[in-house]
Amino acid sequence: MSEMHLKDALDTLKTTGVRITPQRHAILEYLIQSMIHPTADDIYKALCGKFPNMSVATVYNNLRVFREVGLVKELTYGDAASRFDFVTGDHYHMICECCGKIVDFHYPGLNEVEQFASQVTGFEVNSHRLEVYGTCPECVAVGGKKVQ
Repeated sequence: MSEMHLKDALDTLKTTGVRITPQRHAILEYLIQSMIHPTADDIYKALCGKFPNMSVATVYNNLRVFREVGLVKELTYGDAASRFDFVTGDHYHMICECCGKIVDFHYPGLNEVEQFASQVTGFEVNSHRLEVYGTCPECVAVGGKKVQ
């Protein structure tokens, strides 16, 4: 399945006129295979051995390009570093307050919330975002404490 996602993502880049460099290819592949919603620094650390001349700035610049063409979503949570999500369709995030792990989940009923909010307020709804905070099973098992 991830090979098809990679092919589609590369096709999207080609149709928008973005040149496919080995670094772009590797960053995309990492994002598709990663389920951890990595930061730019996570991506850099994972790939710097394969691309010793690649910088963190290169990763950021490529993530910006991917975001602009709709291949990734940038997730911002307060003062923490942005995380990047290859899954750009509607979904929500469960976030561990101990280790920072982020897990995707789907709940189609929330589309009704947009309709209700629009009816009640008269707003034209563009999007919504849902984050649920708690403690992941791994942190519960070791008696995890909330990260400050």
